[in-house]
Amino acid sequence: MNDVSARRIVVWCPDWPVVAAARAAELEPLVPAAVFAANRVVACSATARESGVRRGMRRREAQGRCPELVVCDHDPSRDVRLFEPVVTAVEELVPGVEVVRPGLVAVPARGPARYFGGEEVAAEKLVDEIDAQTGVECRIGVADGLFAAILAARHARHVEPGGSREFLAPLPIEEVEQLADRLGQKQAAQQPELVDLLRRLGIRTLGEFAGLGRADVATRFGPAALLAHRAAAGQEERPVKRRRPPPELVVTEELDPPVDRVDRAAFVAKALADELHAKLGDLGLACTRLGISARTGNGEELHRIWRCAEPLTPAATADRVRWQLDGWLNGRNRKGRPTAGLDELSLRPEEVVGAGGLQLDLLSAATGEAAARAGRAFARVQGMLGPESVLTGVLGGGRDPRDQVRFVPWGDERRAGLPAEPPWPGRIPAPSPTVVPGAPWPARVLDESGESVWITGRMGLSAAPHRVEVGGGRSRAVAGWAGPWPVTERWWVDLLAGGSGQTAPESHAPPRALVRLQVVLVQDEAGSADEDSGEVALLLVHERGDWWVQGTYR
Repeated sequence: MNDVSARRIVVWCPDWPVVAAARAAELEPLVPAAVFAANRVVACSATARESGVRRGMRRREAQGRCPELVVCDHDPSRDVRLFEPVVTAVEELVPGVEVVRPGLVAVPARGPARYFGGEEVAAEKLVDEIDAQTGVECRIGVADGLFAAILAARHARHVEPGGSREFLAPLPIEEVEQLADRLGQKQAAQQPELVDLLRRLGIRTLGEFAGLGRADVATRFGPAALLAHRAAAGQEERPVKRRRPPPELVVTEELDPPVDRVDRAAFVAKALADELHAKLGDLGLACTRLGISARTGNGEELHRIWRCAEPLTPAATADRVRWQLDGWLNGRNRKGRPTAGLDELSLRPEEVVGAGGLQLDLLSAATGEAAARAGRAFARVQGMLGPESVLTGVLGGGRDPRDQVRFVPWGDERRAGLPAEPPWPGRIPAPSPTVVPGAPWPARVLDESGESVWITGRMGLSAAPHRVEVGGGRSRAVAGWAGPWPVTERWWVDLLAGGSGQTAPESHAPPRALVRLQVVLVQDEAGSADEDSGEVALLLVHERGDWWVQGTYR
């Protein structure tokens, strides 16, 4: 990609949550400190890392490795408030600042490069200005595309135009987790799982991931992986062609009397966020870059742009407005603070995308009045047809795909019966089958001579699968197979019931042994011309002497 409009200069302040917490607590620079959320490390200082503290580590383990560790609570408002002076320093040199998250801002590279005589000169100017005004350590990166520019900043690199893909190619696949802070909560939680899955598939670098086909990534891994795949290829997270928001989408509220406290302004911000998203919803649009503007009683104009990789929800919009107001009203830098209360607040969608392309589930998409409306509709259906007429799927644990989802009536506690987290030895690795029939389909697995394949006493196959027949239909050839994966559960039940514990003569396997096998079937000369000629993958299960189809992959 060699598009000057996609060139970005990124300013990254390492470990910003812990830097902000240390500044707020007035800690000495070399004191080991860490910020915790949900009892896990969100960020830690360099001295804490030298003692073995790592991001994601539990609090007890972190304190065990570093007994003198200073524990700080995660506070997004504090992070934004103390980061505002850094943003102000950048904005004094370069217009068009976009806050990606506290500690990370991006600006278009074209204007600063032309004004200062080059991208590297502009980067040096930014470092000097931030150090002079705030004393904050930062790194600068320049590249095509936001993701590449962020990683360039982490490595303090200047990537030449058109060289983002080559720069990203040798980096480890774990770097895709840098996208997590710009994804929705659900997709962000999927990033570590995606990295683990890719590593198990033998994909170790961003270049290897970018080499996969786009269609294969979309169907195999889902929308969060598709965004990561695009970023790994050095492309913009969203296509350059975007819609220009209509001017009537701007929402404004006059504040009388003027507001100088964040808690009072937060109520106005929530109402404005709901109004903005109602207008966007009527036009089938979603906001991906939000402009927040305010005017003070002395006529001062304040403006800031927040960028998000995924479309903002009303709650996410209200949060960003509250954080920004906290940064303006309570920031330490007197130079950037207003001299009077705010008498006007407005929100402007700087960039919108079509909402029709959003892959949101019903419960995630339903917010505010929409959620209440959906809840009333569900309750009405239950009143007419009974509680079991509206069910909600809940993910849980288990080795069998049928055990991993259970349905509970709408309104009941949505709690999984079994923990979904590992370890579950013997569980089929991701992805799960696309279709899991309510009752397994009978099947036959045949070897090359046409004899049935059975399970030996050592839980192996008696012969290599050659053909598979499903439901008494025509058999199809096996193009590839994986397994078997045996699981023996509740073996003691037969003994307690008075069974002999002897194996079935036709299978030689323990009576309660369950063996799974994955096969890919193709059509060959044996099939008729009107049958489906494509490939199909099946999850087969051998149980009590018979084969069954437990799921299909499409």
